[in-house]
Amino acid sequence: MLLPRYQYDYLEAGCDEAGRGCLAGPVFAAAVILPHDFSHPLLNDSKKLTEADRYKLRPEIEAAALAYAVASVDNLEIDQINILNASFLAMHRALDMLHLKPEYLIIDGNRFNKYGLIPHCCIVEGDGKYLSIAAASILAKTYRDDYMAMIATEHPEYDWHSNKGYPTIKHRNMVRQIGYTPYHRRTFKVTDPQLSIF
Repeated sequence: MLLPRYQYDYLEAGCDEAGRGCLAGPVFAAAVILPHDFSHPLLNDSKKLTEADRYKLRPEIEAAALAYAVASVDNLEIDQINILNASFLAMHRALDMLHLKPEYLIIDGNRFNKYGLIPHCCIVEGDGKYLSIAAASILAKTYRDDYMAMIATEHPEYDWHSNKGYPTIKHRNMVRQIGYTPYHRRTFKVTDPQLSIF
């Protein structure tokens, strides 16, 4: 069962990103502030949910949240500053958009660039431990999937409708055969052995 808060003394926002390991498209991030008493039996790490459940949860999260925001960093910026910094920047942009200013941040992962003077804590696999990070993971994932479905119509041969830009075998093979699109991250090598195949 996910915990409602990391701490109870300050107004807390959870942050997570989606699309960090993709060959194409932006990285998206979300920041979510939930009420202290929020709970939901289905809410969990977005990777542990079906697509249908993620989309079912999104409007419920948005309706219940005290504040939420979703932001992105495109492939051109990713190539300029690298994917790690782009992930942090997307989170910062989401935090900038919140209409409530959080007093504490909990971040999924083990690294983060400090956001102003707001204290934060990095939590490995935090999207499976805390509700606000799980909520952020769902918003980031669904908004990114919507974006990839939109641009998939421009380049159907890369199969972004199903792979969402991740380095599947078919996606890699199409890049090798016909090259990059304007949405591809040029600094991500198609043959990079560190890229997972989804």
